Amino acid sequence: MPYPHGMRATSNQKSRSRRPTELGLLEQIRAGASRTRNPGLRLGIGDDCALLRLRQGEEMAVTTDLSIDARHFRLAWHPPQAIGHRTLARGLSDLAAMGARPIAAFLSLGLPREFVQNAKGRKPRWVERFLEGFFSLAAAYQTPLAGGDMAESPIAAADIVLAGAVRRGKALLRSGARASDLLYVTGQLGGAAAGLARLAQWASGQRQAHLYLNPSGGLRIPARLQSILQPHLYPQPRIAQGLWLASRSRATAAIDVSDGLSTDLAHLCEESGVAAELDAAALPIHPAATLSQALHGGEDYELLFTAPASANIPRTIGSVPVTRIGRIVRRRSAKPLIVLITNHGTQPLEPQGWQHFS
Repeated sequence: MPYPHGMRATSNQKSRSRRPTELGLLEQIRAGASRTRNPGLRLGIGDDCALLRLRQGEEMAVTTDLSIDARHFRLAWHPPQAIGHRTLARGLSDLAAMGARPIAAFLSLGLPREFVQNAKGRKPRWVERFLEGFFSLAAAYQTPLAGGDMAESPIAAADIVLAGAVRRGKALLRSGARASDLLYVTGQLGGAAAGLARLAQWASGQRQAHLYLNPSGGLRIPARLQSILQPHLYPQPRIAQGLWLASRSRATAAIDVSDGLSTDLAHLCEESGVAAELDAAALPIHPAATLSQALHGGEDYELLFTAPASANIPRTIGSVPVTRIGRIVRRRSAKPLIVLITNHGTQPLEPQGWQHFS
């Protein structure tokens, strides 16, 4: 029986490739993938490569995101379903920021052996719950799993590659903002950072944290915390909103808020060669979040975009609120890249969101 596309054993593993744990997992992944269909996927798992089909006049958008234990999630805190959901949501959010529709996903997993094999007292397996969260979000956004790779690893890691399609020449870019454009954001800001802070606080407060661990990983989340943790554990990528903006040519530039508003706005300004003025009072801050979390927290996966003042930007797109939060201005060498306007005047806003190796 051939391995699913990309999910092949290395030469050192082939002698062990017929173990029920490995074949059973591969069949489970293939079965889960078959439940989500997309006409853009012509050939999925089962061959050496997947075949993707674009419509006439479209070009492909491709993105990749790596999630690693203790960096992007914590095995002792996060339920496996949430880790699977977040793994896919990160890539889908990138497609949303480009105004692309999802076509297919490619997932590579590196996992410790005990996460895959059935162990006494550990049912369902960690990987099964991870896939439950992954495939649930994949079905919601019609994003079939078309292939990937799998290997035994001393640490848990998940790498996602997303392929999408966008009308030729209509992709939303970071480089299109112009002076006098207005600045908008979807949804609310700071909810993910507030949820993570609350999760960390609650987890550290457990004197015997192992008593709160689920048998197959992560903490048992009390019902009273479900609401505040939702934006962090199960963020929703803004695919519909990105498609709406791209199809109507309303936005001049866009980026998703993954590293924090201050950092992602700086990226957009750098690419467009402009500066920005941000109105603190206008920010749609999540009820549980602080201004600092809204500005720098990250992982909200909302869309931050610019549009001409003459553009008719609705207050909601697909039931998600859209808020005007500032404007784009000319960049001047003696002036800050981003200025925050508050009731006490203006102040420079330095990027303080997430940056690797900083």
